[in-house]
Amino acid sequence: RDHGGDIDAAMAAFGGAPEAWIDLSTGINRCPYPRADLPDTAWTALPTAAAERRLIAAARQAYALPQHADCVPLAGAQAAIQAIPRLRPPGRVAIVAPTYNEHAAAFAAAGWTVREIAEPDAAGDADALVIVNPNNPDGRTWTPAALLRLVKPGRLTVVDESFADTAPMLSLCPSAGIEGLVILRSFGKFYGLAGVRLGFACGASRDVAALAAMAGPWAVNGPALSLGAQALGDPQWAAATRATLARDAARLDALATGAGWTLAGGTTLFRLYQTPSATAARAHLAAHRIWTRIFPYHPGWIRIGLPGPKAEWTRLRDALRVLHQQGSPPDR
Repeated sequence: RDHGGDIDAAMAAFGGAPEAWIDLSTGINRCPYPRADLPDTAWTALPTAAAERRLIAAARQAYALPQHADCVPLAGAQAAIQAIPRLRPPGRVAIVAPTYNEHAAAFAAAGWTVREIAEPDAAGDADALVIVNPNNPDGRTWTPAALLRLVKPGRLTVVDESFADTAPMLSLCPSAGIEGLVILRSFGKFYGLAGVRLGFACGASRDVAALAAMAGPWAVNGPALSLGAQALGDPQWAAATRATLARDAARLDALATGAGWTLAGGTTLFRLYQTPSATAARAHLAAHRIWTRIFPYHPGWIRIGLPGPKAEWTRLRDALRVLHQQGSPPDR
């Protein structure tokens, strides 16, 4: 269950102080939503029902949820991932893979039989189906129409849209409310504020109420309620950020291909490249204090998040130029 963001592992293997590193091992926007001053009560008082209602209203509008669908804020999409297997008795779950590995781990821990499939159509008569759209790490996507055809009576269908803020046309949220369909959204990735731990589960009333009951009272902290409502209620920032990310993704592709890598997929929050050796490529970048993500199931894949400030782009550019000049380093 390895994850990006493991700067402690980077320092243990390659040295350097935390502030020396650029963490590009996640798909978290490194140009975050501006953090405004929050009211003192967000820090000093228990989260209120009114603050939660404001956040849910902002999320409903941002995600284009229909009136008959419900939405519950949670401590990140991860909290929903861990709770969702308990919505139904254990059975057989099909997970479109490779993908974010916590889905399989959560279902297995709850007693489900996990089967990985290459395409959603291969789910057969599985009792549950999990699709990450856009997928992590390869960025594969499916249209809402294609996914809606997979929602069947009696089946729990989970669509993880943690990276869908960059491509809202892919979202199933406008079709939320169908029994058995649960849609997950992550706040921290697109808005660059993963530390606030905020996400949402959207769906039919019964499933959303069950997830809310599992989460218990005060599932989301006061600062997250306040900041989330502000950011989700700012469509101008979201539109401008989508445009910036699209330009920067193309810029990163140019640097990577210039170093001899081939684009293998991704979203505009992260890019996936095919390299002669992902282990060697990560080690080269780590020598420049740039941390990236590799995958045990594919020795050539390296995933890189988009840099943020100019200094980060400069360091990555220089590191990739050195790699190009030296040629592919030997595996190690």
